[in-house]
Amino acid sequence: MGATKKQKTVLVVDDEQVHRYVLRSMLDQWGWQCVEADDGDTAVEAVHSRSYDAVLMDVRMARMSGYEAFARIHRDFPALPVIIMTAYSSIDDAVDVIKKGAHDYLTKPLDFDRLRITLSRALDGSQVAAQKHAAPAQPQTGLKTRIIGESAVMQELLETISFVAPTQATVLITGESGTGKELVAETVHANSDRAKHPFIKVNCAAFAENLLESELFGHEKGAFTGAERQRDGLFSQADGGTLFLDEIGETSLAMQVKLLRTLQEGEVQRVGGDQPVTVDVRIIAATNRNLLEQVEQGRFREDLYYRLNVVTLEIAPLRDRGDDIVLLAHHFAAGYAEKNRRSFTSLTPECRQVLTAYSWPGNVRELQNSMERGIILMRGEQLTEKSLPLHIQREAQAKTIVDPRPAATLQEAEKALILQTLAEADGNKSEAARRLGITRKTLLKKITSYDSDS
Repeated sequence: MGATKKQKTVLVVDDEQVHRYVLRSMLDQWGWQCVEADDGDTAVEAVHSRSYDAVLMDVRMARMSGYEAFARIHRDFPALPVIIMTAYSSIDDAVDVIKKGAHDYLTKPLDFDRLRITLSRALDGSQVAAQKHAAPAQPQTGLKTRIIGESAVMQELLETISFVAPTQATVLITGESGTGKELVAETVHANSDRAKHPFIKVNCAAFAENLLESELFGHEKGAFTGAERQRDGLFSQADGGTLFLDEIGETSLAMQVKLLRTLQEGEVQRVGGDQPVTVDVRIIAATNRNLLEQVEQGRFREDLYYRLNVVTLEIAPLRDRGDDIVLLAHHFAAGYAEKNRRSFTSLTPECRQVLTAYSWPGNVRELQNSMERGIILMRGEQLTEKSLPLHIQREAQAKTIVDPRPAATLQEAEKALILQTLAEADGNKSEAARRLGITRKTLLKKITSYDSDS
């Protein structure tokens, strides 16, 4: 109780001092402690002398290789997550070492976002859970949720939900089609004091106006042809709980007037009736439209917009969620494999590349459908890119041809660090080399390589 959370410690093993310096700088920024080793033999000694939470291991080193060092470490400390750093040419070897118990591998040049996410999984979860990419760690908010996402934008969304859910505030959820607006609404309800009461949902775009009015507010017997008995509407059915109005932007101006009255007065009037019925309902609305634009165009009532827009929860499109794409893909694939009695172990590296390169206009819904198709067409136990829809493969290939370089690589960061150090040393190469912890010869060699690249 009240104890300070222990800082996680990562052992970085690389015989390039500048590389270790860059990695240590990144780890410091992310709040993790870094200990360095310059070869595999030193790394093996290090893990026997003190405890570490994870090891980041380069493959090619002057003395003992990273693979040999991993084998020795894993033999004595099988629960210690070891992440392999490897060049593209040695991916097959990296996959083999994963099968032997390594936590994961990262291809060089390193992508820092992927490095951070991979290390987070290694540091926060058990080795088996992280390797299998099972359900992600629950957010620090402690929310009850089925939302899967470790990206910054999703963690920020979950944090906002944790503040909003316990209140009585009306919530407007915005986002493109297929991003999971209903799931967000469920999470708000599940973490509110209304969680034991009904969560009722209705797609406003699925009904003609007269039918939607009856659906929402109910009707009296004989109110219209076919109304053979009195019927409560969804507002009454949701009494004490939450009513989720999906696609609120599709409602007519006349329906908007009725909704506004219900929100203001806390009562509904059945179609054909003259007596108001009091209801206690929290409203969560959702739309994939820009309601403010619709207000300006006269297609959505301004007063209803501000009544709904007490708190806005904006869901990022899948293409902006980074490694969540692979995380969700694995989750869906595992689920469909179980449903279809197929044996599934993982996504191949090439499959992951294709998934992250695609733009996902249909968002999570499209990804889910693609994984169902992939599992049905899968050969073997690994899902390959060849089982994905052809248009996804083609777009990913086109993007790879246009821009084959990953962003924020280790080499780019190293170059930026060296140039910055040179500037701080007023161009004095000997002083810059001293500050970087490398020889002047090594520094000159690197500077020459930068000149030849430009």
